[in-house]
This record gives sequence, structure tokens and C-alpha cells, in this order.
Amino acid sequence: MKKTSVLLFIVLMMGLNLIGEAKPKWVSLFNGKDLNGWFVRGKATWSVKDGILVGEGGMGHIYTDATCTDFEAKGEFRVSAKGNSGFYFRANPATDNPQGFPRGYEAQICHSQDAYTGWLWKPGTPTGKATELLTKDGEWFTYQIKAVGAHIQFRINGKPVMTYDDNEYKTGHFAIQGHNPGMKIEAKNLFYRSLDKKK
Repeated sequence: MKKTSVLLFIVLMMGLNLIGEAKPKWVSLFNGKDLNGWFVRGKATWSVKDGILVGEGGMGHIYTDATCTDFEAKGEFRVSAKGNSGFYFRANPATDNPQGFPRGYEAQICHSQDAYTGWLWKPGTPTGKATELLTKDGEWFTYQIKAVGAHIQFRINGKPVMTYDDNEYKTGHFAIQGHNPGMKIEAKNLFYRSLDKKK
């Protein structure tokens, strides 16, 4: 009887450990209806059309209320011809110019320059090189980002394209960039899950 009780206890503890190690659930960043959960900086105009988040009209950024340190994030994006945008993370409005570029990391979205979609950027600086350009203007593509500590990884359409280690920016918001007049950036199916260790 004593051995049976000990075995049951071990099995129960193993089960609890497995539950504790389960990955956190994906959390939606965009409800497909309105801009609830976001705040805007800069001149770009943001709206929701047919369940899609749309940015137009020039330079500016839209930030999520949600913040993260270690995380996985994913979304679908489409940029117009000669458009320039980015999916930011661990990003915060600059204290000296809240309407300007965020202080944080950017997963580049642009097909008209050498440091194209799939590159990691820091403010104004191409930083982590993408292995290849897999996307085109006017076509939807998926972006997946994983950042744990200094280790940052990008996937586009499920394919690994960028790995880089950098620890300058620790925590912050997700954000999307509008860059130049006449362009349009669209986004949908935006999710994240925190990988922050519980204290």
C-alpha cells in the first residue's frame, strides 16, 4: 500500500510539472474592429477596414498597450509599392521626441532598399542581416518574431531569415510604422505570447 501511494504521488507531481511547463497561450493584439488597445504617435492616420489595421498618410507609429520583454509574436502584413514600414518590439516613444522614431527594435518591412524585409533594425540603423528577400509589394506575408534575452529570431512565411544577438533594448511595446506619404501598410492576425519568466 505504501509503495502504491508513493508511486501515485510521483505520477501526480510529474503531471503537475508538465502542466507548469506548458507554453503560454497566444494573446490577440488586434480585435479586427477598432483601435482599442493601441495608441498613436506621429502624423500617420490609422483605421480599421474590413478587419484589417491600415496605416496611411506619412510618418508615424501605432503602439500596443501591451508590453513584453521575452516573447513570441506573429502577424500578417502587406505594404504598398515603394512603401516602408516595420513591426517594432521592445519599443517605446522617445522621451525627447514622442512623435518620432521609437527606441527599440524593428522587424523591417520594405522592398525598395538594400536592408529589406526580414532585416533587424535599430533606430535608423540596419543591424541584423536577412538571408534573403521572400516578399513583394502588394502581397500578404507572415512575420514571426522570437526574442529571449539578447537572442532575436525572425521567420517570414515560416522560413528562418534572421538571427542576431543584441541586448540594448530590454522591454517595451509592439508597434507598426507608417513611413512616407502615399504609402499604405496593412496588418491582421496579430498575436503574441509572453515568455517572461514568472517571479
